[in-house]
Amino acid sequence: MLGLDKECHTVNKLLCALLLYCVSALVFGEEYSGRVINVLDGDTVLVSRDDHLQAPIKIRLVNIDAPEKDQEYGMASRQSMLDMVLNKPVQVVTQAVDDFGRVIATLSVGDLNVNHAQVQRGWAWESSRFHSNKILMMMQQEAQQNRRGLWAGDNPVEPNIWRKNHAALPVKDPTEQAKGCDKRSCAQLQTCDKARQYFLRCGDVSLDGDRDGTPCENLCVMEKN
Repeated sequence: MLGLDKECHTVNKLLCALLLYCVSALVFGEEYSGRVINVLDGDTVLVSRDDHLQAPIKIRLVNIDAPEKDQEYGMASRQSMLDMVLNKPVQVVTQAVDDFGRVIATLSVGDLNVNHAQVQRGWAWESSRFHSNKILMMMQQEAQQNRRGLWAGDNPVEPNIWRKNHAALPVKDPTEQAKGCDKRSCAQLQTCDKARQYFLRCGDVSLDGDRDGTPCENLCVMEKN
């Protein structure tokens, strides 16, 4: 019986792999419009298609990797995505389906390539295969040089490394990250450094009026003067 169980398990794995391959082939290069109805994190959203041919689809943005929600900068990265796409009409260009059933795609809002924008803003890493996407690589380097988003912090940890180190840890209560995130103005934060740290931890984009990744710039200007 043990040998039969193993054989059945192997067959099931092969069937799953075949099904995933077929689904990926069907969605490759498909384009459709829709609306983002939920933002799960800095690189994953839920899209409702305009034609309503399918239930809402979980879209994972291709060639980028954003911090996990429980990771440092995770909430700020998600907030950046919320600001760009939530409840907005989007265009989706699909490429594949990953092992978790998510559709891998490029997401656009009008002329804005959201995949590119997350990297430009400094809230995601470029993660193309063999780092072959030179445009995204240049955008990441520029974000690093200008200390945008998470690059304003000290030694940000790539999400794939963070996931390996935290794979066995229990999921945190989401209310934990909200503690201490109750400031509503730059005046309450007092200094440029405190504003930057608060922004990176809590992701409050209202502190970044021009959306350039630097909060409370008036505090920084006053300190320089």
